[in-house]
Amino acid sequence: MTTRWLTPEEQRAWRAYIAATHLLEDALDRQLQQDAGMPHLYYSILATLSEAPGRQLRMTDLAEALKITRSRLTYAVNRLEKDGLVRRESCRWDKRGSIAVLTDEGMAEVERAAPGHVETVRAALFDHLSEEQVGQLEEICGRITRALEGEDGARPAADDVPWRRRSSPPPCS
Repeated sequence: MTTRWLTPEEQRAWRAYIAATHLLEDALDRQLQQDAGMPHLYYSILATLSEAPGRQLRMTDLAEALKITRSRLTYAVNRLEKDGLVRRESCRWDKRGSIAVLTDEGMAEVERAAPGHVETVRAALFDHLSEEQVGQLEEICGRITRALEGEDGARPAADDVPWRRRSSPPPCS
């Protein structure tokens, strides 16, 4: 099989994308650590729950919404639970599942952290784009997401999307 090397234009676009996403994630993480004492992932969990009906989601649905592995979500929710920001409840319709529920303290934390977070997102990303570019960014990212999730017709294997992956045991040494 022949390797389909990136063209010079594709290589520049790829490197620009990698640099931008790494710098953006770093800026968001730094701001949230400084202002709210939590990493971006923890804020994203709280914010996602704050927008869900009843401020609760099944853990698998939350992992899917955040595009992360179930084990990574479990670790983060354990921490948020210790801080009193989230609680877990048994799933009434699936005994194997559990529900993450945003507590009143968690909602207050989202409301406290949101203004600084949105200002950082705006300053780091949207202030540098025209209205047309914002639409293009949404279209491009949506297309990539749909392709990687298999919504373009080809269904990914069960473990090809993060929320379906299971943690593998550590290798024996």
